[in-house]
Amino acid sequence: MYVYPSSKIDRNQLGFFIHLHTIANCKALIYHFRIGIWRLISFYSWGLMDQLTIENEVENVQLLPAIEDDHGGVVVELKEQMDPAFFLTKLKTSMIQWTLQGKKGVWIKLPIHLVNLVEPAVKEGFCYHHAEPDYLMLVNWIPETTNTIPANASHRVGVGAIVLNDKREILVVQEKTGRLRGKDIWKIPTGIVEHGEDISTGVIREVKEETGIDTEFVEVLAFRQWHKVFFEKSDLFFVCMMRPLSFDIQIQELEIEAAQWMPLEELEAKPYVKKESLVSYICELTKAKVDKNYSGFSPQPVTSFFSDEPSYIYLNKKDLN
Repeated sequence: MYVYPSSKIDRNQLGFFIHLHTIANCKALIYHFRIGIWRLISFYSWGLMDQLTIENEVENVQLLPAIEDDHGGVVVELKEQMDPAFFLTKLKTSMIQWTLQGKKGVWIKLPIHLVNLVEPAVKEGFCYHHAEPDYLMLVNWIPETTNTIPANASHRVGVGAIVLNDKREILVVQEKTGRLRGKDIWKIPTGIVEHGEDISTGVIREVKEETGIDTEFVEVLAFRQWHKVFFEKSDLFFVCMMRPLSFDIQIQELEIEAAQWMPLEELEAKPYVKKESLVSYICELTKAKVDKNYSGFSPQPVTSFFSDEPSYIYLNKKDLN
């Protein structure tokens, strides 16, 4: 709750009155004027008005519904249809109150059916933060300080599966689409982890989708970070060791041109498998795991102070014990 100090008016406070002409809505103008008069009364009363609060002055002003976040800001989540002019009135008035209350970041979540409210929000200083198929999130940093709003997600997560059978044959595929189409390049099954999906679950799904092979997750052997891969986003690619549970290949015809069990040495001998290439490291990792007992990272469940949802830490369990 904000309480106005009973001290002399500085230049910022005078600017508050000058700014009146920018308030387009009548209700916001009246509200703004009442705040100015209240400041003058506070100045001449020498402290008698110290206990008055902003809530006493907005009894007839409609504000946007908002909840406080954990970082000194507010979140507005709109669901019902609203006229853009009416929305602008409430937004202007709400921003005044949130500013006086010392709020920091203001988030507005607009579902796709309220796209007509994007333009007035942007004109009031809001910018895009992120979007999902069914909503757009906008944000505005109020204080004249360094903006500490976290950036949108910067990485996507990819997985690759090393599936080796008892004959030292590795499961490889040729892609029907993408940059490797028609180039006669064999690679391990790969894919993108889906929203809310664990790495260990996602890699099992990808192998099954591309080749029809059932697998069991063993370990993460290594990971690669790569920048500006997908619409300027970075990529984290986890190389996973898998244990085959079936062996009859059934390719996904939409994306996969061919798949086979290939001797590991044959894959290493391919002309495109150059030193320090990703495929070269995959071959080295496979041999290190099979021949030298290389230890990767396996998932262990962990608890959190912030959520009851299950999560995992990937660690070298053998050396930990």
